Amino acid sequence: MIPPLLSNRTYLLLFTLLGLVYFAGLFVPLMDNDAGHHANIALRMYLTGDYVTLYDHRGDYIDKPHFLFWTSAASYHVFGVTSFAYRLPSFLFTIMGTYSIFRLAKELYDHETGKLAALIAASSFCYILANNDVRMDAILTAAIAFATWQLVAYVHHRKFIFLIGAALGLAIGFSTKGHVGLVTPIAGLFFYILYKKDWKLLYDWHWLIVIIFFALFISPVVYCYYLQFNLHPEKISQGMKGVNGVKYILWSHSFDRISGHERFGGSLGKEDKLFFLHTFLWTFAPWCFVALIALFIRLKNFIARKEEWLSTGVLVLLALLINFSNFKLPHYMPILTPATALIVAYFFVSKWNNDTWRKALFIIQLSASILLLIVSTVVNTWAFPINKTIILIGLILLLAIGFYFLLTRKLSTIQKAITISVAAIVLFFFLANTNFYPQLLSYQGGKPLADKTRGTVDPGDVYFWKNTFSSAYNFYSASDRRVYPDSLKNIGQKFWLIYGKSQQQQVDSAGFVFGKTFSVADYEITRLKKTFIDPATRTQTLDSMIMAEVIGGKH
Repeated sequence: MIPPLLSNRTYLLLFTLLGLVYFAGLFVPLMDNDAGHHANIALRMYLTGDYVTLYDHRGDYIDKPHFLFWTSAASYHVFGVTSFAYRLPSFLFTIMGTYSIFRLAKELYDHETGKLAALIAASSFCYILANNDVRMDAILTAAIAFATWQLVAYVHHRKFIFLIGAALGLAIGFSTKGHVGLVTPIAGLFFYILYKKDWKLLYDWHWLIVIIFFALFISPVVYCYYLQFNLHPEKISQGMKGVNGVKYILWSHSFDRISGHERFGGSLGKEDKLFFLHTFLWTFAPWCFVALIALFIRLKNFIARKEEWLSTGVLVLLALLINFSNFKLPHYMPILTPATALIVAYFFVSKWNNDTWRKALFIIQLSASILLLIVSTVVNTWAFPINKTIILIGLILLLAIGFYFLLTRKLSTIQKAITISVAAIVLFFFLANTNFYPQLLSYQGGKPLADKTRGTVDPGDVYFWKNTFSSAYNFYSASDRRVYPDSLKNIGQKFWLIYGKSQQQQVDSAGFVFGKTFSVADYEITRLKKTFIDPATRTQTLDSMIMAEVIGGKH
């Protein structure tokens, strides 16, 4: 039996610190990227009561299944239309996913490896980021971890309940982001069966139960696609007309992305053959270097079967798919977390009593932690200096905890390698969630404009000028986006118009007579440039988001 790697008290402290950071992230304003976009699809469901139709600012939306939108809309009904409500379902699934990683590692290895794997997953950069910039990936990753655990548990214990659990996990993953939620756990099971050489499992008739219940669980999503698209061939969604919704969700969806369909921006990242490597280094900080070393050693010993093949096979398969896909983005990386956490955790356990590796792991993790803290220091002192006393107090406390882990004699070097790594990522995201993001997002005009006009302007009277978008404004004003129609000018009623300062000439040429006007600074914060990050040149990069009352028109 393996002795405790860390005391229960230490695990409790580390998970508590991580929990506080995750909780702080629930209240950060939404970005005007996919997060704001997805939040508004759920918002429309909440406002209209239509949970069948996927609809965004361009019209009928086909790209993602319903699960994230359903859970977010349900959360709005309980907590109101807030950042917290949108993020909460993903956070709850992350808790489930972390527990699933613990149970999966326990099935494959032992209890101690399970606890460490859960800690490593929860403290990985991309795992936390998926709960800040909420898209489908937090729920998807949790569903993959849960389904994989259930499949392995069935292999070990042959209980009916694990078949139902596996079907449910696969269905949630599929209903969140399509085939990747189905293929990843099944690939893991396949690699595990190959590792065990238990060929009878390949022909076990009980897998039919998984298939039947999976089909049953995904039927609401498939039926909604049928109602929205198959029954309405006249609809155009993202440039596609007459689409077969059922065929799309069951087959075409994921393959369009892999092939780099022009709907997704064409072959975005196609030429970047090192995408996986350089993206992995930051998305899996502070564990990335150890993960690559451990993976290399596993591949070297693969045929010798020194470690299970499930995590190795899944990580390599997904890495190849992501790296050589014609369309790839960093937020695809969280689905690698369960496999990566297993590999890193077992590597730590296997080297626990090896003096050479104990020292090496300490040096590697200390170096990774220092790099994280250097980046955090630059961002939170130069670019966006800390401006609240309470944040400084929190920073001092976290630094004290970090130095305690580093200097105490109660922990061995390999234990310090783990604890200082968690402390570093906690400190990084504490400052990100309490200082960096709040300051950064104040330059995204949508929320400040909604806050500034709340109680003064009826969102039902607000229209957007052509090619003007702000998911944040619509979300924080709890309203649907409406584009200004030329016919509105001739009606003679007053209304409000949102446009950018760079569009002033276009708006002026329309001949409006304006009354009261609101203006806020605006910048596309998802595309940061040095001139914006530098406080000395930031104001030169800013646009303005303007809301003007139209009281008449010049004829």
